[in-house]
Amino acid sequence: MDVETIRTAGLGDSTYVLSFDGVGLVVDPQRDIDRFEKVIDALEVDVRWVLDTHLHNDYVSGAKDIAAKLGAELVIPGGAAPAYRHRPAFHMEDIDGPGFTIRPIHTPGHTPEHMSYVVVVDGVEQAVFSGGSLLVGSAGRSDLLGMQRAESLARLQYISVNRLASLPDSTALYPTHGAGSFCTASITTKGASSIGAEKKTNPSLAHRDADSFVSSHLSGLVPFPAYYQHMGPANLAGLPPSDETPRPPVLNEEQFKPISSQVTVIDARPKKEFAAGHIPGSLGVELRDDFGVWVGWVAEFNSKLVLVVDPDQNLDEAIRQLARIGFDQVAGVVTNLSVWNMKLASHQIVDLAEFVSMVKSGPQMLDVRAPSEWDSGVIDESVLDYAPDVASRPPSGLDADQPVLIACGTGYRASVAASFLHRYGYKPVVLADAGVPEVLAALNK
Repeated sequence: MDVETIRTAGLGDSTYVLSFDGVGLVVDPQRDIDRFEKVIDALEVDVRWVLDTHLHNDYVSGAKDIAAKLGAELVIPGGAAPAYRHRPAFHMEDIDGPGFTIRPIHTPGHTPEHMSYVVVVDGVEQAVFSGGSLLVGSAGRSDLLGMQRAESLARLQYISVNRLASLPDSTALYPTHGAGSFCTASITTKGASSIGAEKKTNPSLAHRDADSFVSSHLSGLVPFPAYYQHMGPANLAGLPPSDETPRPPVLNEEQFKPISSQVTVIDARPKKEFAAGHIPGSLGVELRDDFGVWVGWVAEFNSKLVLVVDPDQNLDEAIRQLARIGFDQVAGVVTNLSVWNMKLASHQIVDLAEFVSMVKSGPQMLDVRAPSEWDSGVIDESVLDYAPDVASRPPSGLDADQPVLIACGTGYRASVAASFLHRYGYKPVVLADAGVPEVLAALNK
């Protein structure tokens, strides 16, 4: 038996392709299915089943599309009941394959319908694909459907992770959510493990009772992206394949002006270029692995977008990341902003030494790191406001007539927040390529 892992770094998720004597299955694929087809072709595996563990909160599933393309059977938890044909998976109702068995295990807690899938060979549980249930060093969070249901789901999660822990110690554990995912209840750094290893080290399995688990499981949760609330409905309905979306046209200034009031402009260029000059009102979200996540956090869901990129940036990657989370309305692309005649907006961006010098002189300071990061230390008299919250309303306690120093951990979120401060009439000064910990270290020398 061979299990290939395909990581989606920006989401913190893994998709799996299992092959056994040339026959196999795919678990939890994202919407851009061409990535998985290449792996399947390379393995020369006949995929008979495509499994979804749950209605994902962090991406649009590609299970329906790849199953149709490969002629495989689509298997989805029975409690999900999506609006398209599939085979419903029910607890302990085995799916027999040639030489192996797929055994669904109902593991609610991350979502109500959640199902894990155990692969059994010769009566031995060889592997379990645990989706958002038992993770490496953690468990899938239970608050993504709202705090009203969080305690009930957490109590279910306690039962579910311990149900999986009853599998043989040698059973390989392959969770979908991992390092970098907002779907984990606590930090996890590895992708795969084993049941035995998790029984020894996973804090989620160390609780003696449900009350203790729930208290720990629901404490210290970090905020999660705004687009998450739209993924469940999208996966219930089933969106069209992402490769059916037309490639957006390249726009010049004259073509952009008539639609400027109808679109959200996402400037994906490096933050220093964005600071030097950008279309007024645009959002600076630099293209990197989690570009799509941040656009989905600060832009209205599936709003009509215009992307600004440099000619040497990977436009296809930007569009791919947006499609993964259901943003299909890219109305156009701008690749030559430097030759436009319109008056561009700009803001100051500085290095660590200059930023520290400015902090010492007393200007107002905005720290847009996540709340969990503030516990490690903040700059005196800073206004603390997480970057996604700045996107929804102006920070309190800032003087719009004075410059606002903005910092996060690396400069990425500070640049995003600066976009909104512009809209609110402030004068942002962004710390580039460094963060608050470096500022504190410099101040304390």
